[in-house]
Amino acid sequence: MLSKIRWSVIALPVVLVGLLEFASDSILDRILPAPFDVLVIPTAVLLLSLVLGRIAFRRIDRLSDTLRERNATLERRNASLQALRRLGMKMTTLVGSDEILRAVVADARLLLETDAAFTTLVAPDGSEQIAIMDGDPRARSARLVAPLQRGPATIGTLAVGSLSDGRRYGPEDLEMLSALAAQAAVALENVRLQRELRELAIRGERDRIAHEMHDGLAQVLGYVNTKAQAVEELLSAGNTHRARQQLAELSAAARSVYVDVREAILGLSSPIVPERGLVGALEEYAVRFSEASKLVTQVDASPLARVVQLPPEIQAQVFRIVQEGLTNIRKHASAGRARVEVDARDRELVLLVEDDGTGFDLRASGPEDWPRYGMRAIRERAASVGGSVSWSTEPGAGTVLRLRVPIGHAVGLAG
Repeated sequence: MLSKIRWSVIALPVVLVGLLEFASDSILDRILPAPFDVLVIPTAVLLLSLVLGRIAFRRIDRLSDTLRERNATLERRNASLQALRRLGMKMTTLVGSDEILRAVVADARLLLETDAAFTTLVAPDGSEQIAIMDGDPRARSARLVAPLQRGPATIGTLAVGSLSDGRRYGPEDLEMLSALAAQAAVALENVRLQRELRELAIRGERDRIAHEMHDGLAQVLGYVNTKAQAVEELLSAGNTHRARQQLAELSAAARSVYVDVREAILGLSSPIVPERGLVGALEEYAVRFSEASKLVTQVDASPLARVVQLPPEIQAQVFRIVQEGLTNIRKHASAGRARVEVDARDRELVLLVEDDGTGFDLRASGPEDWPRYGMRAIRERAASVGGSVSWSTEPGAGTVLRLRVPIGHAVGLAG
């Protein structure tokens, strides 16, 4: 457009000068005396140039203003996108709903240049309550509101307000506020889902402990009660020799209960410290397990397995699988030694739990539904992190539990 205007400014005067020169030679020379016939052409050219130049420059000024406005709009949009990107990155580091709401409210007030910004959340009774506010609480004029959506449901709002009634918001302001609200809603939903996952994990651990207490402790206590009644009857009958035998068995059962309780407490009080990692936690647990169970237990790990960094959920499930594997060895294998081997190779975590015990028939089920229940519990844990587990055993030859967990791009080397 600008090039056309420039060429028109040049071409039109040339054409007009040609026409005036033709008119001067053919008409004006006969009408006007000298030197007026000569002055007509420069005067006409000057006037035409002023008129055309004014028209052209006005057009150019309007186009320049339009370009400046568009550039300013693009710059504002780019700044908004950068702000949204920064907010999105910040959201990934926040773990609480209040932290998320404070961050989005502060950014909304800054980006829209308002006197206040706030969020409301829908209460269980359906009413809306202000959750977080940033700025002057009196800024209730000229409000702009965007919903916080969880699917089709509205869980709250994000709003900005001004102290001045004259403040006006445009489509870009609503678009920015809606984008901020959408990011906040996604982050809040992630927090909710993570909380539910933690609750499910806790519920799962409770169910596991309850099952173990029922299958282990409850049965042993029932056995203790039966033995106690037998001892009482034998003593009443004067059969002290048999009573001593029953008391010895009762004492062994009590020791078994004691070890079970110690192991349960040990398992619950062995968190994985990030600085030490999975291998460090397993080594510490093996020492304490050996002391409690009198079963010699060692952990061997490759150099890569010691420095590999795993997501917390994988570390937790692998740790619990080792716990259950060692507990099964103590209860059922009649073993003198147990060994845990950890390696990381080919984007996999490979873990072995082996013993020198009696082994078992994989197709059979013994007391307490062993090995079927114990194997099922371990398989479920492995599957929860995308892993697989297998056993190699036969009667009299010990047992090897082999766990494989894909770690792929989740692997990162410390340092």
